[in-house]
Amino acid sequence: MQRDFQPAVYIVASARNGTLYVGVTSDLPKRAFQHREGVIDGFSKRYGCKRLVWFELHSTMEHAIVREKQLKGGSRKRKTALIEAENPLWDDLFESICG
Repeated sequence: MQRDFQPAVYIVASARNGTLYVGVTSDLPKRAFQHREGVIDGFSKRYGCKRLVWFELHSTMEHAIVREKQLKGGSRKRKTALIEAENPLWDDLFESICG
């Protein structure tokens, strides 16, 4: 079964107030699963960023990439505020996007 293409920007964390990783994808459930399972080497695996704590859907990949760059260039304080505005307990949102 093929999923619909849905560009998204997301943040995964190692724990509440832990290490953050900002990424962009066209298949958020698949990418969140990859982070959870640590199947792709890199920053998020090295620092244990497995918990999907924030995401934002976009109409085009171009818009998602612009937003990802904006977030990556922003401060940790701003990223934390984004997360806590929608997910104050830093719950793992994986189940909510897969259900």
